[in-house]
Amino acid sequence: MQLNESFREGLLEFIRRTSTELPDDVVRALAHARAQETPSSSAENALKTLQQNIELSKARSSPICQDTGTIIFYVDHPLGVSTLALRKMIGDAVAEATAKSYLRPNAVDSLSGKNSGNNLGRDFPVVHFEEWEKNYLQMRLMLKGGGCENVGAQYSLPNTALGADRDLPGIKKVILDAVYRAQGQGCAPGILGVGIGGDRSTSYVLSKKQFFRNLEDRNPNPLLAELEDEMLAKANQLGIGPMGFGGKTTLLGVKADWGHRLPASFFVSISYMCWADRRRTMVFHDGKAEIE
Repeated sequence: MQLNESFREGLLEFIRRTSTELPDDVVRALAHARAQETPSSSAENALKTLQQNIELSKARSSPICQDTGTIIFYVDHPLGVSTLALRKMIGDAVAEATAKSYLRPNAVDSLSGKNSGNNLGRDFPVVHFEEWEKNYLQMRLMLKGGGCENVGAQYSLPNTALGADRDLPGIKKVILDAVYRAQGQGCAPGILGVGIGGDRSTSYVLSKKQFFRNLEDRNPNPLLAELEDEMLAKANQLGIGPMGFGGKTTLLGVKADWGHRLPASFFVSISYMCWADRRRTMVFHDGKAEIE
């Protein structure tokens, strides 16, 4: 597979659209949330402002949020594609997107406090590579803001303080605790990604992968489908509401998945995504880049 000029151009456009345009399912969810709130209430006005922001950002090709977040790529590639070449092309595209103000310079050296100025640095952007048997390349991009990242949480079960055991009721207790602790600080209404099992790191990776799911999908696992529905309903009864102003919409969705774990460990990782669920997919096939 030759990564040609079409791929390079597509990669830059891919980043631009992820930063400036929300997916249709997220736009629909926000419109539905606004319709549920009391007219002229703080919650309804907050959602109205978010909708106006979305429309202006798309029209002006400007970032939806000033914090364009951690840049996280997931790349599925066929045999024979150089991940070194891919990483270099991703870095070049990120730097160009930053120069064009599609992205804000966010890469800060943790020791010196110096900003690199181009979103390139040690483990920045984040790139996950996975080889697969298909004959085309798929790239997914997520821009995850700092505010929502800060309110993510990881629990080790059993949790005696919450009375949460190593079972589904215990998982549900820690999920609701995470939502309650976040309040409006993660720029609600948010979306939860829940990773059940794994070790500390893989559990978090699994939780973040959930943000690529369509908000309107249904989990194929009946137990998790029930969990997602119940947690969404109960979280929206907490009264936290958009931006913490109170109201009926604290979350737009809950998405969960699971992995095997050690007998001694039971982690539940809860990643929080703000209302600006910036994620998109690009497929490169037969020399052409298609952005979904």
